[in-house]
Amino acid sequence: MDLNQSVSENYANPKTCIFHVLFKAGALAFYILSTLFVDNFVIVFVVTVVLAALDFWVVKNVSGRILVGLRWWNEINDDGESIWKFESLDQQSLARMNKKDSWLFWWTLYLTAAAWIVLGIFSIIRFELDYVLVVGVCLSLSVANIIGFTKCHKDAKKQIQAFATQTIASRFSSTLQSAFSVV
Repeated sequence: MDLNQSVSENYANPKTCIFHVLFKAGALAFYILSTLFVDNFVIVFVVTVVLAALDFWVVKNVSGRILVGLRWWNEINDDGESIWKFESLDQQSLARMNKKDSWLFWWTLYLTAAAWIVLGIFSIIRFELDYVLVVGVCLSLSVANIIGFTKCHKDAKKQIQAFATQTIASRFSSTLQSAFSVV
């Protein structure tokens, strides 16, 4: 990598990448610093959870769509069953997605959850079980995004495979039809 290159030359969406990382880092940094320097659990809980919720929303609705071309949501039908809904770009658009944007998206998604797990372990070791609640809420938001985007990514791959199979089958049948129509 050329040291004279700017970050914007490496990433297709540098502003989205910055905000994607900024919200995650903000929640983690506030939690870590506030547990060291603030004695008020309510402030730590509220601000950390609000920052994690903002991160959840930004990842789910903005950076997921822009950086990897995926979006998910969950609905509850009239019978009370949970139904996952997935949206992805078409196959040509997904193929054109920037690899560095995608790499940043997936790695920060998993590393953030790992960081919350480590912080939860430290809270348990320090016998600060009230802080385990904060970590649990933040971890559940991170894991929800991991599950949603992983399922969405698998669904997008299935759609691409189905499209490819359908295209091959239709071309094969049209080739057969044209071969028999010539005879």
